[in-house]
Amino acid sequence: MPRLHDVVVRRPRLLLVGINPGRRSGAVGHHFAGNGNPFWRLLAAARLTPELVAYEEDQRLAEFGIGLTNLCPRMTRTAAELTRAEIARGHEALARKIAAWRPAVVALVGISLYRTYFGAAAGPGPGAKRETISGARVFVVPNPSGLNASFPGFTHKLVWFRRLRIFVDRLAPRARRRILASSDRGRAGRAVGSRA
Repeated sequence: MPRLHDVVVRRPRLLLVGINPGRRSGAVGHHFAGNGNPFWRLLAAARLTPELVAYEEDQRLAEFGIGLTNLCPRMTRTAAELTRAEIARGHEALARKIAAWRPAVVALVGISLYRTYFGAAAGPGPGAKRETISGARVFVVPNPSGLNASFPGFTHKLVWFRRLRIFVDRLAPRARRRILASSDRGRAGRAVGSRA
């Protein structure tokens, strides 16, 4: 079975954090690989990435200054299968990663992950939060799963991914401009190469 690797970026403008990989992601070795999971489309539609990235190319997020990891590495059918000990180890490991990688913003993917991480102190719903993790600002987006009854449609989730982009752009504006400029040069180079 392929191993699921973090997308590691030194000083990313954004670090996306899932709770743990689902079975499909664990089976194929790529993040958010579930059939019908709109995660990658949400990133592109919100302009967090300048183009649609396929789950098989998850490591390309690094090109856009975005890191990606999970609280817990074990794949499960549902996050409810995680043990308290796994979650406690995940808290410690995530805090270490954030301290080492130093992202501007940590986006917790799922309100349940936010509540799991911060416990009773967690505020309501998605959006920017007052808490920080190892100095990084925290933002919460809805879980992109189609099973998310609180945010059932693509547009219900997209609102929060767009707000995340605005939040990140405000906190790391130079990184955004640098990434977009390099992405434009890369697309131009690919277009020239395809005409040759």
